[in-house]
Amino acid sequence: MISGYNCGEGLAGAVAPRVMKIVQKKTCAGRCFHIFSTDTAIKQGIFDFSTPSAMDPVMNILFPVIGYLLGAVPFGLVVGRMAGIDIRTEGSRNIGATNVSRVLGKKLGFVTLVCDCLKGLLPMALAAYLLPEGLDRELSVALTGLCAVVGHMFPVYLKFRGGKGVATSLGVFLFLSPLAIAISLAVFVASVAISGFVSVGSLLTSALMPLWLYLLGASNTSIAVAAAVGLLIWIKHHENIDRLRHGREKTWKKAKTE
Repeated sequence: MISGYNCGEGLAGAVAPRVMKIVQKKTCAGRCFHIFSTDTAIKQGIFDFSTPSAMDPVMNILFPVIGYLLGAVPFGLVVGRMAGIDIRTEGSRNIGATNVSRVLGKKLGFVTLVCDCLKGLLPMALAAYLLPEGLDRELSVALTGLCAVVGHMFPVYLKFRGGKGVATSLGVFLFLSPLAIAISLAVFVASVAISGFVSVGSLLTSALMPLWLYLLGASNTSIAVAAAVGLLIWIKHHENIDRLRHGREKTWKKAKTE
């Protein structure tokens, strides 16, 4: 290429070393680019997503936030609007599956129950699947479920006036321990059948859930989250507790006999 420009030997001798240096730099740059290409970097462990990184704290916070925002979606209100009513003005004026079932029938009540249950289950499953292994993973997953329950109870979309969190808690506990849910379901059915009050079943099962988890060998994190959820459920049922004390709570038995 140098001789193509009719350069003399002196000029060629002066330019050639510079050309060689440029070629070497380009070759070195090419090798560096090859080393730091995505596939090679992952294989060499430069970008190892399975180990703790600077993104881990962000992810540990992100999933609980997602849990809250999804938990805050008022499916009872959505189902009611699709049926042409505002469930907040009918029955007990609660957006939960129990009130939807009373007002709109068991089919739509069941749809609301499933949707509210999935609000607790799906965010936890997603967090468990995507978060890397580590000491904070179990805590982040558990907090994601807890935040989903908080979202249902205090939804940002409805000025923090939500439901009582029983169905969403069902999804959380189903993820933590399906066997504990099976035991709790038996307790719930028995208590409602004997007392005639859904609220009694909800209060009793939420209070006993930490005990079932403890007896089944669950982690302290799961037990603590179950206790926190149970406490929140009791707080949200304060009106039901007051009506139970004064004999004014609505019962399924009376609804059947009327």
